[in-house]
Amino acid sequence: MYFVYSFLMAVAAAVLSPIWIWKGLRQGKYLSNLGERLGRSFPGLDAMAAIREGRTVNESRERAGAIWIHAVSVGEVLSGVALAQKLKAAYPQRPLIVSTTTQTGQALARERVKAADAVIYFPFDWAFCVRRALDAVKPALVIVLETEIWPNFLREADRRDVPVIFVSGRISDKSFTRYQKFFGWAGFYLRPFLGDALGHARAFLMQSARDAERVRELGAPAERVVVSGNLKYDQAVPDATPMSEWLAGEVERSGRRPLIVAGSVVSSEEPLALIAFGVVQGEFPNALLVLAPRKPECFQRAADFIQESRRKFVRRSELKIGGNGAASGASGAAAISADVTVVLLDSIGELASLYRLADGAFVGGSLVESGGHNILEPAAFGKIPVFGPSMENFAEMAARFVSAKAAVQVESPEDAGVAWIELLRDPERARGMSEAAKRLVDESRGATARAMEEIAKYLGRPA
Repeated sequence: MYFVYSFLMAVAAAVLSPIWIWKGLRQGKYLSNLGERLGRSFPGLDAMAAIREGRTVNESRERAGAIWIHAVSVGEVLSGVALAQKLKAAYPQRPLIVSTTTQTGQALARERVKAADAVIYFPFDWAFCVRRALDAVKPALVIVLETEIWPNFLREADRRDVPVIFVSGRISDKSFTRYQKFFGWAGFYLRPFLGDALGHARAFLMQSARDAERVRELGAPAERVVVSGNLKYDQAVPDATPMSEWLAGEVERSGRRPLIVAGSVVSSEEPLALIAFGVVQGEFPNALLVLAPRKPECFQRAADFIQESRRKFVRRSELKIGGNGAASGASGAAAISADVTVVLLDSIGELASLYRLADGAFVGGSLVESGGHNILEPAAFGKIPVFGPSMENFAEMAARFVSAKAAVQVESPEDAGVAWIELLRDPERARGMSEAAKRLVDESRGATARAMEEIAKYLGRPA
């Protein structure tokens, strides 16, 4: 079974390789991390151990088994920050290694997961790549955030008696539908294969009862599946940043209210966010929009859309603010001129702190068929998340917030603009919804503590 799977992976890689090469040469993607994905080199792992233990590189190979956290991309990285901090505090003698699949996730992990001893790319799921990665990392435990199922990785880890546990696991509507479709085509092969692969994992800590039921249907051993909650609820409220301090000062100085923050906007959704903002501008001419594309490759496209809408804008990358060319603070940063209506946040890792300033918050990936993004970042500040109909990746969370009158789900960008105007007109209603949003976040914390209880079964209780 595993041979057929690996063969099909190789065929897919051969078919897609021209695209990867083209994107690698044009956008700098894929090629720069190819050595790590193949398991050939993991810069910094040996040096990390040597520095950490004060030994030579060769001696450092005898270090204690590492804790390996795998977080696919930005959302998983952010959800795992609190867990990483607790693990480092509880098991300081063990190196903490974080892996990602995407470049944006890699950049954010290096910036946010300060507890990590090293940040690497996850290997391709061929046995030879996985073996090299396991040899390099030497994990005592692997924690997969959410639910990325890589059969060869699970089998090779189990062969070495390295426990793999899924934490904050979820199976989205889209993913589950895709699995069911595959079962319809090749269930005779896929069901036993997937069941065998999942059988190599030691525990599945799922976000909800529905996620638990779904992973059992995919073949996970029922006795290893529990509901433990969503790590995203445990994310710390971000501290103020030089960017948020500068923007707060500019909004106050120039009276640029209301401030709308449109975050995690995906490709082709930028014009829709601008339409929604245009509705607000009709009633509030002094309004200001912060537009934050989800991925760096969308920054230029977003700028083009703003120009096409005949709005004047400023790029965050052009501002002389700490962390972007200035030594610290916002000294020397340009002021927002009266004719600027959009701030393009062409940076990674600064969005969350800006929600604290928002009079209206939009969570992207939801007005197009993309599955939505995390609504907890604005909600943790008591900001009311507004999002579109496509929230398949966060369906349960979205439904919970809407039913508690802690969020607004809309069908169109025009509806989003109207929703903000109605909330601005009715401060009492807005205050009640704001309090409900923050209360839901606070009442739902605890998944990290439950994960630590499970982890202690494999690593022992902290001293």
